[in-house]
Amino acid sequence: MKRKMMVAVFAGLLMGATGAWAQGDIIDDVVTGCEMEIANYCSQVTPGEGRLLACFYAHGDKLSAQCEYALYLGVGQLEEFANAVILVADACHDDLLAFCGDVELGQGRVATCLLESKAEVQDSCRQAMDEVGLELVEED
Repeated sequence: MKRKMMVAVFAGLLMGATGAWAQGDIIDDVVTGCEMEIANYCSQVTPGEGRLLACFYAHGDKLSAQCEYALYLGVGQLEEFANAVILVADACHDDLLAFCGDVELGQGRVATCLLESKAEVQDSCRQAMDEVGLELVEED
């Protein structure tokens, strides 16, 4: 249970960091691939909190092959993201507590703390961050 909590918390923390997978790209790819479906079936849906996915589900029998493929690729990318979160959360558990335990949760603050502490974390944590391509995002 403790491991699941740590993974869930770290998934939220990664939102302010990036890697080989970028969540914005996943969403953009699905929106682009399902543009026709959004216009035809989901134009009145307010995006967010899974509402567009629910609309796609409700109209599943009408989705184009392009939209289905975009959704399929998105699921694969999210699975890759989840695996990266688990890898880093497991490898960095002690370092997260030691270096970032007092950092306020949200908006990538803990991930930023972990990345800023990269020189001091255990080798296994540093290796996991490198393996998943975890890096700071430059704010515009």
